[in-house]
Amino acid sequence: ELGFNLMRSETPIQPLLAGSTEDALRLSTKLQQQGVVVTAIRPPTVPEGSSRLRITLSAEHTEEHVDRLLEALDRCSH
Repeated sequence: ELGFNLMRSETPIQPLLAGSTEDALRLSTKLQQQGVVVTAIRPPTVPEGSSRLRITLSAEHTEEHVDRLLEALDRCSH
């Protein structure tokens, strides 16, 4: 609903496709500025043009943590 391209995943790691290296780094930085640490994964780890954010969820995350992530992503989408 936020307009981001989530990639299929059956693990606690949810990749969010950013596309370019620059877009992934910019989004990661914007999230970090809001206190949300999400790593940018870029070439050569992934193919050129498929840079992404690696959102790692765990049983320790609360609904409030997930809401905070979604709110931060929403602010980044504007």
